[in-house]
Amino acid sequence: MTFGEPGLSLGHIATAVGGTVAGDSTVRVTAPAVLDSRQAEPGSLFVAFAGDQVDGHDFAAQAGKAGAVAVLGSRPTPLPTVVVEDAQAALQSLAAHVVARLRDQLTVVGVTGSQGKTGTKDLLAAVLGGTAPTVATAGSLNNELGVPLTMLRADPATRFLVLEMGARHVGDLAALTGLVAPDIAVVLNVGVAHLGEFGSRGAIAEAKGELVRGLRAGGTAVLNADDPRVSAMRAFAAGPVLTFGRSEHADVRVLYLALDRLGRPSFTLRSGAASVVVTLPLVGAHQALNAAAAVAAALAAGVPLAAAAAALETASLSKWRMELRDLECGATLLNDSYNANPDSARAALDALAAIQGARRIAVLGEMRELGAASEVEHRALGRYAAARADVVIAVGEAAGPIGAGAGERAVPVPGNDAAVDWLRTHVAAGDVVLVKASRAARLDEVAAALV
Repeated sequence: MTFGEPGLSLGHIATAVGGTVAGDSTVRVTAPAVLDSRQAEPGSLFVAFAGDQVDGHDFAAQAGKAGAVAVLGSRPTPLPTVVVEDAQAALQSLAAHVVARLRDQLTVVGVTGSQGKTGTKDLLAAVLGGTAPTVATAGSLNNELGVPLTMLRADPATRFLVLEMGARHVGDLAALTGLVAPDIAVVLNVGVAHLGEFGSRGAIAEAKGELVRGLRAGGTAVLNADDPRVSAMRAFAAGPVLTFGRSEHADVRVLYLALDRLGRPSFTLRSGAASVVVTLPLVGAHQALNAAAAVAAALAAGVPLAAAAAALETASLSKWRMELRDLECGATLLNDSYNANPDSARAALDALAAIQGARRIAVLGEMRELGAASEVEHRALGRYAAARADVVIAVGEAAGPIGAGAGERAVPVPGNDAAVDWLRTHVAAGDVVLVKASRAARLDEVAAALV
């Protein structure tokens, strides 16, 4: 057994990760692992990290009050503790151990791409979850900590494990697939997100291709037929390949795409001789391609086309991703503030332009990790925004090039508070307001102030 009744004893966990137990080794962990003591629940394992600013071990007692029964850390705590030299490596080892015990009953899907990972993961989780018990990444917890935390939520009832996998360096995805080799690998696109970290688009393609190279023997690669860099990853696949996209040769093809007055897409998905009509409750034409990717992965997992399409029609996205809200003043808010890169920002602006309204107002902040291309990309985004919005609010000094690119439609403001002040003064009934920036800009605060 794994987490869930009867759980794993601390002695078992210590053996699995090469640690020692300080305290009662018979204590059993029956709930998921957490990094935040405030998220602990009865039976959970609190993983403590000693950082430069905060030492998680100091919060063990707080985690215990919330229900945690044990700690995984680098020194003893008031709770029974598995003591290891490297808490991150131990967390990963534990996750690999737990999933290995369940592997015969699990279909594991890895999802990556420069943008659209979280939306596609959400759609795929909805499709698979309608068929059998499914565990999927919460939000965008897709890194070296988030992936093992998701893996540790799997239990004996789980049949599908959907892992969003992110990368900022070549080798990151290889490390994640080293924890669990996916049965299905979904690669959405190769864009310029994290260009400053990778150095080139070719390096980004190399990094994303690691997911295909890391497939389990006989596993299926699900690739974007519209992106040449992704299509080229077919060469890395030792097993079956399914493609998705709008291209004629796509195995799951998007046809007859149309948007309603709120920018929500309807389209036909064709797979072989079969086709289904899908109407998504989500905003943005780009969601159709994400849906096609999710359906292709679902087909690889054995879900019928009709069942996959039906599940899509009630799917929802993670927080702060293309959230459509009515404001008290009669305006409409499109909150896509969780994160941004040039491609996702353009997709959001396209969605803004598709929504019927009196005026379209784009509130845009900095896009991080673009390296030497940062100013060029921000100016280009400003020009793109000016062609799709009546007003472009460029928030903060780092967003200055957005304002420069937007020209006479730009309203530069020094920060979030000033953006809120302008919006409260100028937004009127019938307006549509998009909020979009990288996470560090915290434009979710602007969206929250409007709501």
